[in-house]
Amino acid sequence: MQQDDRALVARLLAGDDDAFRSFFDEYFDRLYRFALSRTSGRTDLAEEAAQRTLCRALRALQQYRGEASLFTWLAQICRNELADLGESERRDAERQQSYDASERARQLAEGVASADAAPAERAQAAVASDILRRALDALPGRYGDILEWKYLEDWSVQQIAAELGASFESAQSSLARARLALRSALVASGIDWHELLP
Repeated sequence: MQQDDRALVARLLAGDDDAFRSFFDEYFDRLYRFALSRTSGRTDLAEEAAQRTLCRALRALQQYRGEASLFTWLAQICRNELADLGESERRDAERQQSYDASERARQLAEGVASADAAPAERAQAAVASDILRRALDALPGRYGDILEWKYLEDWSVQQIAAELGASFESAQSSLARARLALRSALVASGIDWHELLP
């Protein structure tokens, strides 16, 4: 098994798109369940931990030596991410604010800026829109389509499931993996995804 893990890591380090897709398909759901069992059933926290784990793992792949299984290595990263998230929630509880992710992503993707916005703000929105559209177009599989349906066309997860011919749970999982793939693509391009996505 570790030999298979080492082979997958070598393909990821070589920039193999199929390996990238296999990595997310194989490990996102497992990490999500791992995190969910440690967050008292908080799906938002579990999803964030799984996404952050995979992003962090991709940046640190050179450190994987294959002495333990890839999932064991990822699980340790996930534990650290859960601890960081828990600490961050405790520290920021009183000033935490809620963001409308779909509206913000839609505005950025469409390059929407109000007519009375400063020229610099309109230019920044146009640049963000261009970066986001190119990143969506470059995503593997149907990830770009799924994100466009959700955030540009405002489809429900049920509509996405119907389009994919999949269950609601499978569509939710695909949407989470698509978000993670987009964030990872932006990070790999040296772009601070916090500036583009909530």
